[in-house]
Amino acid sequence: MYDKKSLIADEFINHQEILDTLKYAEENKNNMELIRQILDKAKPKKKGKETVCAGLTHREALVLLECEIPEVLEEIKQLAEEIKLAYYGNRIVIFAPLYLSNYCVNGCVYCPYHAKNRHIPRKKLTQEEVKNEVIALQDMGHKRLAIEAGEDPVNNPIEYILDCIKTIYSIKHKNGAIRRVNVNIAATTVEEYKMLADAGIGTYILFQETYHKESYLKLHPTGPKHDYNYHTEAMDRAMEGGIDDVGLGVLFGLEMYKYELAGLLMHAEHLEAVHGVGPHTISVPRVKKADDINPEDFDNGISDEIFEKICAIIRIAVPYTGMIISTRESQEVREKVLRLGVSQISGGSRTSVGGYGEEIRPTDTEQFDVSDQRTLDEVVKWLMEMGMIPSFCTACYRAGRTGDRFMSICNSGQILNYCLPNALMTLKEYLEDYASEETKQVGEKLIKQEMEKIPKKAVRETAKNYLEKIEQGTRDFRF
Repeated sequence: MYDKKSLIADEFINHQEILDTLKYAEENKNNMELIRQILDKAKPKKKGKETVCAGLTHREALVLLECEIPEVLEEIKQLAEEIKLAYYGNRIVIFAPLYLSNYCVNGCVYCPYHAKNRHIPRKKLTQEEVKNEVIALQDMGHKRLAIEAGEDPVNNPIEYILDCIKTIYSIKHKNGAIRRVNVNIAATTVEEYKMLADAGIGTYILFQETYHKESYLKLHPTGPKHDYNYHTEAMDRAMEGGIDDVGLGVLFGLEMYKYELAGLLMHAEHLEAVHGVGPHTISVPRVKKADDINPEDFDNGISDEIFEKICAIIRIAVPYTGMIISTRESQEVREKVLRLGVSQISGGSRTSVGGYGEEIRPTDTEQFDVSDQRTLDEVVKWLMEMGMIPSFCTACYRAGRTGDRFMSICNSGQILNYCLPNALMTLKEYLEDYASEETKQVGEKLIKQEMEKIPKKAVRETAKNYLEKIEQGTRDFRF
């Protein structure tokens, strides 16, 4: 039976509940009275000086997903943008993936790192190579990384991951420093999650790939990842191990998108019900071409229009979460979904093992084709020209505002009191240390405009003082 408080995967992601939800959504897709109630529930509301959003259940969200009434679709997009601005403002957090190793013992049929792929070169970074990659990323201007590695107990044991994290945090090159390391590695034990927590990681990210158990088992025919329940229950073990920021995601295109969205939202509801903390991030990757992977082999691909609708509904249903879109998507697609709820993007990304240290982008060990191949400087300038603030901020994580502390601040709308000045100060660091002259000119104008939006005079004056000190060479101020 469906039980969102259960710790058993088949109960908190219950197949029959998803089927019943899809049937309910189909039956009510033109029920304007119900749809109006759902939209009204989700709208930001004033509670004293705070703006709060109620979010939606998976059933309510699926009714909106099923609805195809044009005026409702437009209202969904407008509401998603309104909620995004209420929670995150016009800030966009910037990060980069860092691939440590493509050794893998799993047989995932959608990933070129699968064990049966005999022609892809296998590579694992030494600590000296990790150092070189980090320096290259710092010289671009990055402050936040997401490390990636295939599942291989021999080549990529937890000790190797921990050594890499220690190396990454230890590198201080010129004015560069990686201030937050997020980790995207295979499901593991409570004991190993405790090790990751002790190493000072930011968010633990694990994509479910698909919540459809039958499809999951077929897509993961061999290797430890074949165990659906162990994989799906990983976030509970991570939180038991002391990691209070976790990130969910599915790989859209593997299974019917309606089923996936229902499962994804049920997982978020489960984490809130059991741990009092929902997902810190939700990622929305789509299947893309890679070494021996053809997206056309999967018959559940979704159009850009449906993808945009999914992003908007996630923002409405889970208003507090950070939404991530990678360079899998083109500039055009990323530009559209940034308006609809995405709050974090990668920039200047390379998905090869050891890709940043080489002048020419290597492709032989890429996990997927990179659609948006612009430099970080080009991405930063692009965001600012759209009126958005590229943010390299890691202040909440380093100040202990994680897990339920972050969620309580975010849910009340108070996160904006911290984030706007912090975003502007980290942008100022980027402009001083790494930006092209053209990008710097755009950025200085943006900072001047946005500074006037800081509501508290004392905060505004302190931030101005910090910005002056950044110009003089001091770094790493934060509220």
